[in-house]
Amino acid sequence: MISKGIRGAITVEENSPEAIGAATIKLLTEIMKRNKLEVDSISHVIFTLTKDLNADFPAKYARVNLKWKEVPMMCFHELDVPNSLSMCLRVMIVINCGEGFVPEFVYLDGAENLRK
Repeated sequence: MISKGIRGAITVEENSPEAIGAATIKLLTEIMKRNKLEVDSISHVIFTLTKDLNADFPAKYARVNLKWKEVPMMCFHELDVPNSLSMCLRVMIVINCGEGFVPEFVYLDGAENLRK
């Protein structure tokens, strides 16, 4: 068994707990679906938010709404690079998997521009 990271990002409509929660759930649900993941395979999760998003912690929504109660998670601010994408929530989910697993990264709602 080895560890691999799955990256993802989504833009958030506004700096509110409701918008951060909705974006978090949408992004994590899509990552889990596309990668056919089970929660027990998750080692840990790192969230970053741009400086314009500070109304709530994305980890809270994974813990409460998706029932990720045993998953270690941390939230950080993204580096404030001039002219970078604003209102952006990024995630890296580190999983335990077999060597042949090929992760599918997920970029939604305007964050697709990060992978052009």
